Amino acid sequence: MAPDLPPRSADRVYEQVKAMVCTYRLSPGERINEVELARRLGVSRTPLREALNRLASEGFLVATLNKGYRLKALAPADVLHLYEFRATVEVGSLALACERASDAALRELEAFALQSRDAPDEDAQALRLLRLDEQFHERLAALSGNDEFIRAIRGINERVRFLRWIDMQDRRTGTQSEHLAIIRHLIARDGAAAGALMRRHINRRLDQITEVIRIGYGEIYTGNALAAHVLGDAA
Repeated sequence: MAPDLPPRSADRVYEQVKAMVCTYRLSPGERINEVELARRLGVSRTPLREALNRLASEGFLVATLNKGYRLKALAPADVLHLYEFRATVEVGSLALACERASDAALRELEAFALQSRDAPDEDAQALRLLRLDEQFHERLAALSGNDEFIRAIRGINERVRFLRWIDMQDRRTGTQSEHLAIIRHLIARDGAAAGALMRRHINRRLDQITEVIRIGYGEIYTGNALAAHVLGDAA
């Protein structure tokens, strides 16, 4: 077993475990075997336990007294709550961006949305689309002038990353076209129209979420291309 790691390395353990959690390389609903995971990562249990505790405090894991940690199961109601929260946060951020962002900054984001829409779509796994989508939403949050929105949206993105990736494989053209429409409403300083479109862009019905979860479980146990892309063979 490797010795305890210095602080910077402990942060790397946290980032690696979070990536495994967000991509469901660790199975949803199952208890985490800390001994096996520490061996797999080549670290002692001290930085690993610190990482797991931090992830539990951030909502990625569930900590149970005397039973350690487990990933949350993919429950439709829980995922719906995350999407509702995401919509509320993003619409609030967008409203501030409409008030505070300069015309030049909005035009710059419009150019990014245009480039994303017009680039050749050769990514069969929708990995590039996921990355561009997250960049768009985080760049839009930055235009609010409030770093708390950026942190909140980044955290939500991580928690729903896997399911958004599954969802996007059937929503390639619509996603980027909606980004462009949202930005054009902001350029016109029509915050109400931009907010309404953003809410429709994000929100999902319970039956849609249930279907995405069904497909997601199949991906987790039959290949998981997102985890393979993000983590490689090392995780």
